[in-house]
Amino acid sequence: MATVADHVIATLRASGVRRVYGLPGDSLNGFTDALRRSGAISWEHVRHEETAAFAAAADAALTGELAVCAGSCGPGNLHLINGLFDAQRSRVPVLAIAAHIPRTEIGSGYFQETHPQDMFRECSVYVELVSTPEMLPRILHMAMRAAVEERGVAVVVIPGEIFSAKADPTPWQTKPVVATRTLARPDDASLRAAAAILNDAHAVTILGGAGVEGAHDALVTLAATLKAPVVHALRGKEFIEYDNPYDVGMTGLLGFASGYKAIKEADTLLMLGTDFPYQQFYPDHANVIQVDIRGRNLGRRTPIDLGLVGTVADTLAALQPLLRPKSDSAHLDRALRHYRRTRKTLDDLAVNDRDRTPIRPEYVAGLVNTLAADDAVFTVDVGSPVVWAARYLSMNGRRRLIGSFNHGTMANALPHAIGAQTAYPRRQVVALAGDGGLTMLFGELITLVQNRLPVKIVVFNNSSLNFVELEMKAAGIVNFGTDLTNPNFADVAHALGIFGRRVERPDQLQAALADAFAVDGPAVVDVVTARQELSIPPAITAEQARGFSLYAIRTILAGRADELLDLVTTNVARRILD
Repeated sequence: MATVADHVIATLRASGVRRVYGLPGDSLNGFTDALRRSGAISWEHVRHEETAAFAAAADAALTGELAVCAGSCGPGNLHLINGLFDAQRSRVPVLAIAAHIPRTEIGSGYFQETHPQDMFRECSVYVELVSTPEMLPRILHMAMRAAVEERGVAVVVIPGEIFSAKADPTPWQTKPVVATRTLARPDDASLRAAAAILNDAHAVTILGGAGVEGAHDALVTLAATLKAPVVHALRGKEFIEYDNPYDVGMTGLLGFASGYKAIKEADTLLMLGTDFPYQQFYPDHANVIQVDIRGRNLGRRTPIDLGLVGTVADTLAALQPLLRPKSDSAHLDRALRHYRRTRKTLDDLAVNDRDRTPIRPEYVAGLVNTLAADDAVFTVDVGSPVVWAARYLSMNGRRRLIGSFNHGTMANALPHAIGAQTAYPRRQVVALAGDGGLTMLFGELITLVQNRLPVKIVVFNNSSLNFVELEMKAAGIVNFGTDLTNPNFADVAHALGIFGRRVERPDQLQAALADAFAVDGPAVVDVVTARQELSIPPAITAEQARGFSLYAIRTILAGRADELLDLVTTNVARRILD
């Protein structure tokens, strides 16, 4: 008779799951042994369970299908939690199998005891404890269904001995769980109300997010009708900016002045599939219409005049026939002119600055963008790498961009790249890693070797927690606790059997990247970049300006005037010489 774990494997297989990311442990032995015996699903071994969850999140984001990770009892599945928070906030379907201590010991303070069903509740759409073998088939199905329909994380907590229990087959394991296809749009009256607001408006700006996925052409048509500039949030970048003559860049802390200005000057803002969180970047006096598939998101970032529940694609298909084409393009023309100036200013910085060192991070990101494949998958660490990726990586409808854009955790680029490369072994995957982020999960470099994953890692090595330093400067605080003593990352790569190249001069960079991208295997390019490069947001508040002045004064009083001089040299003197 087959074990419960055998039935779990059959159920996953029937629903299209082909791999499970994880780290083995005694409470998972029944499950991993069933994987070994079946040969139908691969075990993607990583060095840290956090990586397993991140990898599953990237896998699900790219494939659009259910991805699975697993952790053993106590500390094992507890390590999953950061990656699961990332998956939940990115709205991708992930199933986590959390092994548990023996049933009879629950509540006794047993070795490695935790209460997973409590811990995972905040980062999941479904979490349940399986107390008997008979419960598991239906709970597993409900968990998978919740994950794919609500696009989130589902956690099934299973005591280790249940995996090895004998069980008869049930109908559950032969019935595949696949996402349903549903039309979702507002009712006709609501659409007419939206059309009335838009038809009466004089200066419409569109703000789009990840919910625009699959509606690119409809968005461009809408912008043409309304003569509306299109601003994108970071998660909308890959779905909005390409082949879009109305795109005026990003807004927010990582964005462009042009995106900020286009929103602030609008008399009507149309939000499409975005939960953009920063209230200070919304217009002060404008009508606001928001479209989101999740009604709970409506009006939670800025007051809105009309909320519409539906997908962007379905809603725009029904809204477009109700709109009158506008003839006045003054607002759009101003926004596009501003964007062209802003874009030129940014591009002027992405150059070899007369072979000056350290290397500008903008130049690194610009070259990566030029040399990477047309269908490359980019993963980016939180911090300064995500700034340069947002500003210099060009999307084209085939490239993808994966990051911890909502959860905002360090150390995501490498584990996300592991999931991306596992899902698409013949596709180029480039991880833009910070030196702090890479070293936080350093052991996963070995995963690249062990699993034969040809991920290309470009390290922005500025020997600091750079974005944290910028936040300190803005708050008027002298930098403290942000120094990083780094190894030569290329030497580390060599020691692990990975191609490695250290770049300290700008004239070495293009050849190093080209060589790394051509390697048939993983590669690390360690680029020594400017520590004091300022990634200035599009709007500086009075508080930030005062904070920066305080930072300058306090830095001098702390006896660290050389740090201030380096900052000025990097960000001011270069511009004057140019």
